[in-house]
Amino acid sequence: METRDETSAGGLVVSGMAEAVNPENNKVDMSQIYVALIGRLDRRRRLLWSMPKGHVEDGEHQWRTAEREVWEETGITGEAFDTLGTIDYWFVSDGVRIHKTVHHNLLRYVDGILNDEDPEVTEVAWVPMSELIERLAYADERKLARVAYDKMPNLARAEAEAGRATPR
Repeated sequence: METRDETSAGGLVVSGMAEAVNPENNKVDMSQIYVALIGRLDRRRRLLWSMPKGHVEDGEHQWRTAEREVWEETGITGEAFDTLGTIDYWFVSDGVRIHKTVHHNLLRYVDGILNDEDPEVTEVAWVPMSELIERLAYADERKLARVAYDKMPNLARAEAEAGRATPR
């Protein structure tokens, strides 16, 4: 059977990091940090939530791919600033065995309003970081969501210390 490698990139656009830090005690309220997710219908018409992602173009850095794909699938402009991890898996499509590698990143919200204009996307939503892990449909993405959740308090404090506020 013919085998082919494919590479994609995407990730989580994060909004509200600095604002979630309590200036009095430096604690981070994870329910005040939001991430953008996409929902797609599966063959059984169930809505499955996942991180936006897509194909890396020739010569394109995976952070640029993540920024482009997030914009295409959500309408949100994000700036990649950290990595979450990589998922790889195998599947067969049209008689070709495909090894897929997907790089996931964290992106800082820059601008935009959520929309589901991409024909591959059924719904888009801002989801509180505190609900992210249980919202995601795929186990590998839930593992990466745990990484994001664990990193977020320190990242949020760094955003607050740098004086960055989420654009409104």
